[in-house]
Amino acid sequence: MDSADSSAAARREGWLEKLALHDPAMRAWAFYDFANSSLFTVVITAVFPIFFASVVAADLSDDQKRVQFGWATTASLLFAALIGPPLGALADFRRIKKRLLALFAGIGVLATAGMFWLGPGTVDLALVLFALANVGAAGSFVFYDALLPHVARGRDMDRLSTSGYALGYVGGGLCLALSLAMIQRPAWFGFDSAENTASLAARASFVLVAVWWTVFSIPLFRRVSEPETPLEPDESSTDNPVRVAFTRLSETFRELRSYKQAFLLLVAFLVYNDGIGTIVRMAVLFGEERHISRTTMITAILLAQFTGIPFTILFGRLAARTGPKLAILVSLAAYVGITVLAFRMDSAPEFLVMAGLVGVVQGGAQSLSRSLFASLVPRHKSAEFFGLFSTLEKFAGVLGPLVFTASATSGNAILALIGFFVVGGAVLCFVDVDAGRAAAQAADRELAT
Repeated sequence: MDSADSSAAARREGWLEKLALHDPAMRAWAFYDFANSSLFTVVITAVFPIFFASVVAADLSDDQKRVQFGWATTASLLFAALIGPPLGALADFRRIKKRLLALFAGIGVLATAGMFWLGPGTVDLALVLFALANVGAAGSFVFYDALLPHVARGRDMDRLSTSGYALGYVGGGLCLALSLAMIQRPAWFGFDSAENTASLAARASFVLVAVWWTVFSIPLFRRVSEPETPLEPDESSTDNPVRVAFTRLSETFRELRSYKQAFLLLVAFLVYNDGIGTIVRMAVLFGEERHISRTTMITAILLAQFTGIPFTILFGRLAARTGPKLAILVSLAAYVGITVLAFRMDSAPEFLVMAGLVGVVQGGAQSLSRSLFASLVPRHKSAEFFGLFSTLEKFAGVLGPLVFTASATSGNAILALIGFFVVGGAVLCFVDVDAGRAAAQAADRELAT
């Protein structure tokens, strides 16, 4: 290798190290975000809701569509929230994080692929498959997130978490762009001679998501090892795993007093993430109320995706300088400004500006919340604690939409969300990151000895 090649290799290695992607296991872990985000952009956010309303449930009234779709979403998230903590405890005890990740990812992949067979009138099947896809994605992320503190250490956790989110934006955006190309230009993909080409192209996009999710998940299962987490002093490998899981769970609730900083972060995250989630979930409804075209709204989703790529990485850089807590507070302050802008928004260009601003801060806020929480909990109980984290993340989708709906009649629905960012940020200010990390590390050292 000549000097020029050596210099290029050194620059590449330095660039990867800044992103915490210099290690093969770290890169493989981050690529699961790239794989799974295709489901969130194509199935949950953009294509499936429109396909359900215009094709599958075309004979139902608008109210019936909203109610049935809403119940399927709520039921699936509630189920995923309830099973997360006990399965997390089981994963820590039996050392099966990767197996459970594979199980839930498989459920999601198969459900998404099954959407190809949907058609007019298949409402029940569509809702069941959509619910299973949600459960698969949500369940897999419990164990995916739980692997973070085992794959990365120290400040690498912040950088790797933000890099994972950035790759998620890339993967989700590319898959959505390809899906939209299939739907809008079906002839390019050989669908021009088929009947109902738009419907066929949309159904083919669901198969694309299933294949995308599967293929880009392979690196994680090949490169990331199952963590060798030690057992508690009062446990034996021959104990009944179900009993141990629920015993661990009850102990964790009691031990939250010992991890006060992790508990405060959970409370703060529950509040401010509710505001973030409400903005994302209600964006299409809000746009329709402002008479924004569907084309503009799809463009806005893509804009948020690709804007999020560099800015999520920049938030990782900011966290390296200031610490993750301050970086999250900066993002929450930005969300207050976005909320005010949304209240004043009444045109398509303003809607696109708002989407771009959401892309600037969303990845940073959520990825740094994940890595900060990972640093505040003991590594040997990572899946158990991330089960709780995931549960609160799902329940965070309840209060915000409720407040948004209750405030709609007064015309202040958007402004009502400011309280979530202010209150969540205020609770976050009380989190002592150094003390929390010290408590988590002490627990791991005590068990190791």
